[in-house]
Amino acid sequence: MRILIVGCGYLGLRAAQLWDEQGAEIVAVTRSPARAAEWSSRGWEPVVGDITQPETLAEIKPVDFCLYAVGYDRHAEHSKRAVYIEGLRFSLQQLRHKTPRLLYISSASVYGQDDGSWVDETSPCEPRTESGQICLEAEHLVEAAASPELGVMVLRLSGIYGPQRLLTRLEQLQTGAPLGGQPEAWLNLIHVDDAAAAAVQLARDWNVYGPAGPFRRYLLSDKLPVQRSTFYGNLASLVGAPAPQFDPQLPTRSGTTVSGKRCNSQKIRRDFAISYRFPTIQSGLPDAVHRTTT
Repeated sequence: MRILIVGCGYLGLRAAQLWDEQGAEIVAVTRSPARAAEWSSRGWEPVVGDITQPETLAEIKPVDFCLYAVGYDRHAEHSKRAVYIEGLRFSLQQLRHKTPRLLYISSASVYGQDDGSWVDETSPCEPRTESGQICLEAEHLVEAAASPELGVMVLRLSGIYGPQRLLTRLEQLQTGAPLGGQPEAWLNLIHVDDAAAAAVQLARDWNVYGPAGPFRRYLLSDKLPVQRSTFYGNLASLVGAPAPQFDPQLPTRSGTTVSGKRCNSQKIRRDFAISYRFPTIQSGLPDAVHRTTT
């Protein structure tokens, strides 16, 4: 297979490495000439381009599959809307004639439930945060692009964790600084290695279960939502830090100060027989901490 990755960052890079190990041809878009040189040395085909400048993507040659996993760089000059909406719109104009299948990475932030209830693919999406609203608008764009010629799948991921994603929290725990939000609020998580493996498996098994129309949507989280007190208590124990302290008056990244939601991923596990290397934080956190601190 010839695979195009738009957004070859924390998740996309790991998926690229898995595809590379399987013998796929990798085409990856980056804004960085230095990163392009690194990928070229791996035998990958780099494209130096910017999704907010559609002409830079015009030279991409046809591929068998596209993983669109663009994240937001808080240090970049563009707004989140410019990246997730306008950049996506430009990309779809270029990609719709260059690939028959597109996997779009979205976020569980599209759900607005904040009462501890369970959500799945059938749950209403009424996001309360600006980030969630932008993610939902982006999903509508890719759904509108789906056609008999372009199969589109949206994969809503819960919070991605893994190596090098815990450094800020580790420092905060080790200094005893309080964490924002309610300790009993729910967290929904997916280890980055499991998210990357799922993307690769979806590409391979796209049509295994028969035709399902040009558009599909799935939610991917690990098997067990955890309360924040459990997650940070485990994390503190792994690094020898004091037990975590919480201040509900301090903000959290998601903006939630009450119970949050719980993500149910049974549908994707049933439809694609998705398995996890790290089904819960009990196995995933030790791995993430070990690979972060060594």
